[in-house]
Amino acid sequence: QVQLVESGGGLVQAGGSLRLSCTASGNIFSINAMAWYRQAPGKQLDLVAAITSGGSTNYADSVKGRFTISRDNAKNTVYLQMNSLKPEDTAVYYCHADESGVEVWGQGTLVTVSS
Repeated sequence: QVQLVESGGGLVQAGGSLRLSCTASGNIFSINAMAWYRQAPGKQLDLVAAITSGGSTNYADSVKGRFTISRDNAKNTVYLQMNSLKPEDTAVYYCHADESGVEVWGQGTLVTVSS
């Protein structure tokens, strides 16, 4: 089974940038797509960005033009570059993998954007 480990969260001022990383281990060849989700305090879990094994991407409207998802297959790592951060981006960010139809989640990393 695939395991996911996230890193890169932290505290940043509004307008700043952060890059999240998610490294996969285990049966990585069974991964179809990977994504980043986030959950703000008291809110539901929302998709932020996703990338397929072929490199196609999609984004939530709220982050289009500010966030970029990418993958480095040699390092089994997916990144989320977050620019022009806003206080409303504050949330726990979770890495997600589709392992041949089975959902795999990382432990989450907290991003806090101060105004």
